[in-house]
Amino acid sequence: MTAFLITAGFLLFHVAGVLAAMHAVMHTRTPQGAIGWALGLILLPYLTLIPYLYLGSNRFLGYLTSQQSKLSSRAPDGGNTQVIDPDCARYASISAIQGRPFRSGHQLKLLIDGDAAFAAMLAAMAEAKHCLLVQFFIFHDDQLGRRVQQLLLERAAAGVTVCVLFDGVGSHDLPKHYIETLRAGGVAIHPFATHRWRNRFQLNFRNHRKIVVVDGARAFVGGLNVGDEYLGLKPPLAPWRDTHMELRGPAVSDLQQLFARDWQWITGAPPPLLPAPPCTGEASALIVASGPADAQETCSLFFTAAIHAARERLWLTTPYFVPDNAVLAALRLAVARGVDVRVLIPSRPDHRTVFLASTLHAHEALGAGIRMFRYQPGFTHQKVLLIDDDTAAVGSMNLDSRSFRLNFEVSALIVDATFARDVEAMLTADFAKALPVEKSEYLDAPYLHRVAMHVARLFDPLL
Repeated sequence: MTAFLITAGFLLFHVAGVLAAMHAVMHTRTPQGAIGWALGLILLPYLTLIPYLYLGSNRFLGYLTSQQSKLSSRAPDGGNTQVIDPDCARYASISAIQGRPFRSGHQLKLLIDGDAAFAAMLAAMAEAKHCLLVQFFIFHDDQLGRRVQQLLLERAAAGVTVCVLFDGVGSHDLPKHYIETLRAGGVAIHPFATHRWRNRFQLNFRNHRKIVVVDGARAFVGGLNVGDEYLGLKPPLAPWRDTHMELRGPAVSDLQQLFARDWQWITGAPPPLLPAPPCTGEASALIVASGPADAQETCSLFFTAAIHAARERLWLTTPYFVPDNAVLAALRLAVARGVDVRVLIPSRPDHRTVFLASTLHAHEALGAGIRMFRYQPGFTHQKVLLIDDDTAAVGSMNLDSRSFRLNFEVSALIVDATFARDVEAMLTADFAKALPVEKSEYLDAPYLHRVAMHVARLFDPLL
């Protein structure tokens, strides 16, 4: 009987593995991913079946519901949508994919590193009178986390509606008492989680957005999370290099609506939605949102279209350089048409496997004429794009498959010569603190280390 049960168990695993392999072939987005999952599920289902339940799907089902479509129709209008700058037409494809236009009339402020970013955000949050929307991938219960906690409690005690989202996996070590203290003080706080039965097993789908909206009038977006390491207080990655930005103007309504969609997915009800007041700025802005619920690979398409728009210069900085074929081809074509293409990446790893894969991708990029640089003082986590002398993007999007296909992300695409000059000055200073990547970095590495890089690249779809 025991032998029969063991045999039946093995047979059941193999049948389930074949069924899961069929699902992988039908639904995995890339042929490489489909082949990898299918072979593993058929040959070794006892090792791959459970991981496939958690990691196999690339679609987040149920997020874009009719209820959330109604939310869009109830959202306050963002104000003036006339495109003043004709250079916005270069990004018409991005605007079409987003289903929203560039909006004009913005005041912007570039916030370099954690001290400046959190000084601005905390000061703005302290002035909230009606509604405060706060969303970060990571909250830590440390010095900065407790400062933010105290400020949220103060605003709630003052009668402000305070809504907070954090990612359940990104903030996995956030203690319950941190959350319970906020809830006891009147703060509505929730983890972003799959939580619907169709996505129940999925760990891949994370909400990586960082959004703060104050009274519908001021908004912040960028790469920083809530934790002391983002202030550069935790070696060996310190000093931590990152970038955020502040917006005033009609695009604040788009960020508010984006938060509202995430909030309604979790709570079933929308947060307060306030109209953005008039603004006298001149910059044009488009809020670019992406995620696994999109019909297309929106993040990858954003980078591809933005790179194709570059005429003279394309500078970007990313902590994880794991481009897909479309983005890498766009970078190659930019070099071929004479664009000054530079990519700034870290010299220190925060995730060893990603760093190994990035090193191999950087070596291959050099062969295509892409100039790669490693930032020396500390870890660079910023996600910034500079195109020519008039366009910049700041947000949460990394150059990796996780951002391209698996995470909910957001970035602000700005067409404005003044803001672009500020970004240029910032990146010029960053590149001055970087060393060019040489081919010897890969060629002179020990053989086993190079093998490790190639093995790490096999996991590109999960990085």
